[in-house]
Amino acid sequence: MLRIAVPNKGMLSEPAWNMLAEAGYRLRSNPRQLVVEDPDNDVELFYLRPLDIAVYVGRGTIDVGITGHDLLVNSGTDAEEHMQLGFGASTFRFAAPNDSPITKLEDIEGKRVATTFDKLVHDYLVEHGINAETVHLDGAVESSVQLGVADLIADVVSTGTTLRNAGLRIFAEPLMHSEAVLIRSPRLEADDERLTILSRRLQGVLTAQRNVLMDYDIPVEKVSAAVDITPGFESPTISPLHDKQWAAVRVVVPKAKVNQLMDQLYEVGARGIIVTALQASRM
Repeated sequence: MLRIAVPNKGMLSEPAWNMLAEAGYRLRSNPRQLVVEDPDNDVELFYLRPLDIAVYVGRGTIDVGITGHDLLVNSGTDAEEHMQLGFGASTFRFAAPNDSPITKLEDIEGKRVATTFDKLVHDYLVEHGINAETVHLDGAVESSVQLGVADLIADVVSTGTTLRNAGLRIFAEPLMHSEAVLIRSPRLEADDERLTILSRRLQGVLTAQRNVLMDYDIPVEKVSAAVDITPGFESPTISPLHDKQWAAVRVVVPKAKVNQLMDQLYEVGARGIIVTALQASRM
C-alpha cells in the first residue's frame, strides 16, 4: 500500500486535497481524521503538518508527499522532488522595517534574521559569504522585529500585503521561488509502479485544469487553416457533416488561449464554436 502524506492545514492543503480527489482518491470525511485508508486505490493518506511532511518522507515510512519546494529544501532530508504540481506559487524574500538602514543583501552582515526556514536561510547566507544569526520562529515572523527578537525577517511572500501591514519592506533578490511539489522517499524507486500511477493521475488532473475541449464546424476548404490554429496534442479529430461542404473538428486547446483561438477560428470561417471543460485526462 502506497503511503501518501498531505498537508492538514495551510495554503497548500485545500488545493492538494482537491487534486487528489480529482485524481480519484478517497479523502477524510471529517477534519479530525488524520489517517484515511483507500483500499480501492491501494493507498493510505496521512494528514500531517506541512513543515513535517518532507521529514516523514525523507526519514520515516511515508512513501510520497505533497509539500512546498521551500519546505523540502529547508528539511535537509534525503526526500527527492518528483514532480511540480502547478499550485501554491510563492517567493521567499528578505524584509526589513521601513525605517531600517538594511537595504541590500550585504547589510544583513551581523544582524538577526527571524524565520521559520532556518536551514534555507542559513545556507543562502553562507553561500553569499554573509555571517548572520538566524532566529527560529514557528509562525508570525513579521512581528519579530517589533517585539525585539530580530532585525529583519525572511519569509514566504505571496502578495506582500501582510509584510506591508506590519511596516516591513522587501529588499534584495528572492532567496527562492517555490510551488507545491510531489516528493518521494529515497527508498522508493522513481519507476515504482505505484508512483507511476499516482504521477500519471496527477498529471492528468493538471492537463485537465490547463486545457479545454473545443468543438467547431469549418468549411472543408478551410480545414487546413483551422488545424494550423488548433493543432491539438497529436492531431485534431475531423469528421464529415451531413453538408459535405462542412467538417466538424474536435481538439484539446490551452484554457488560457481560448478566446484568442476562437477569434482566429471565426476569422477563417469556423462557426458553432463550443468549449467544454475537461474533468480528467490521460495524455
